[in-house]
Amino acid sequence: MNKTGKKIIILGTSHPFRGGLAAYNERLAREFIKEGNQVSVYTFKLQYPGFLFPGKTQYADWEAPKDLNIKIAVNSINPFNWLKIGREIKKQKPDVLLIKYWLPFMAPCFGTIARLSKKNGVTKVISILDNIIPHEKRPGDTLFSKYFVKPVDGFVAMSDAVMNDLGQFDTVKPRTFCPHPLFDNFGELIGKQDAVKQLGLDPDNNYLLFFGFIRAYKGLDLIIEAMSDDRIRKMPVKLVVAGEFYEDGEKYKQQISDLNLSDRVVLKTDFIPDSEVGGYFCAADLVVQPYKSATQSGVTQIGYHFEKPMLVTDVGGLKEIIPDGKVGYVVTPDQKAIADSIVDFYENQREKSFILNAKKEKQKYLWSRMTTAIYELYEKVKP
Repeated sequence: MNKTGKKIIILGTSHPFRGGLAAYNERLAREFIKEGNQVSVYTFKLQYPGFLFPGKTQYADWEAPKDLNIKIAVNSINPFNWLKIGREIKKQKPDVLLIKYWLPFMAPCFGTIARLSKKNGVTKVISILDNIIPHEKRPGDTLFSKYFVKPVDGFVAMSDAVMNDLGQFDTVKPRTFCPHPLFDNFGELIGKQDAVKQLGLDPDNNYLLFFGFIRAYKGLDLIIEAMSDDRIRKMPVKLVVAGEFYEDGEKYKQQISDLNLSDRVVLKTDFIPDSEVGGYFCAADLVVQPYKSATQSGVTQIGYHFEKPMLVTDVGGLKEIIPDGKVGYVVTPDQKAIADSIVDFYENQREKSFILNAKKEKQKYLWSRMTTAIYELYEKVKP
C-alpha cells in the first residue's frame, strides 16, 4: 500500500466525545492526512446509553477540530443504524475501514458495519486492538468479540498481551504488533515550577502523578497505601490524583482519611480537559501507574511525550514499554514494592538520568510507525 492517495475511513470515537479514544483517533487521522491520504472519521451520535456511562459526561466542551472531516452518525445500540452506516461506507469504497476495538459492547455495532462495508470487494477492514478481552468481564464478552473478529481482515495489537489474547479468537489472519504511539497532542513541555504554579500547588513539595479515569483495576488504592509508608511520610512528597471517578470515589476518600493522608493527597477528580493535561505531567517528578491488570495505557505515552520518569506494575503490556531502572520502575502490584521504588527515586536522585533515557526511548513511539504498520498489514490482507 502506497503511503499516499488512499481513502481511509476511521470508525470510532472522536469529537463531540472526549477522552483517550477520541484523542487517539483524531491524532491518527492527522498522521494519515499528513502522509497524503483522504481521511474521514465516522463517530457516534450515541456512544453509550447514559445509564451505562460511569462518568459525569461523555461529551467535550470544546469546539470540533476544523482540520478533520468528522461525521456524527453511528448509534451503538440501533441495528437499523448499523445497516445504514454499513451500506453508506460500502458505497464510498474506502481502501481501508479502520476500527479501534476496546470493548465487546461495541462488537455488534462494529461487526455489522464491517460486514456490510467490505461487500464492495474493495474495502479491507483493519482493527487496532486496545483490548480484546476486557479488564472488567461481563456475560457475553467472548461471543461478542468473536462476532467482531470474524469480518476483520487484519489486526494491529498494541501489546504482546493483546496479541496473545487475539489467539483465542483467530490464529490465521494477518496481524502485527505496534505499541501505542506518543500522545503528543497535549501541548509542549513547560518548566516544573511554572506548571506547579499554574495548578495552584505548593512549590515547596514534590509531586507524584496518578492520571486518568479511576476504576478499580487501576490500583489507586495501592499508591494511596504506599503514601502511608513511614519513609515517604518524612519526605516533602505529595500525590496528585488527576482524573474522573468511574466508580464510587468514597472508598478512596475514606482510605485517605483513615491513613491520615488528607494533607498528602491532592484530589483533582473532575475530567481533565486536553488544555490542562500538560500542566499535570510537567508538574510531576514521577508518573505512577499501579495497575492491577492492563494491556497498554495511553497515560504511559503522554508521560513519554513530556519526558517523565514512570512507575508501572508488571501486568499486561505496561512492562513492555518502560525499561526497568532506565526510564522508571517496573514493580509488582504491591504497596511496599511501590513505596520502595518511590523512596529509591528520591533518595538516589534518579530523575535526571531517567529523563535522559525517556528522551531516547520515546523515539520508538512515533505515529509514523503506527501508520507504517497499517500500510504493511494492508498489503498482507488477501483481496
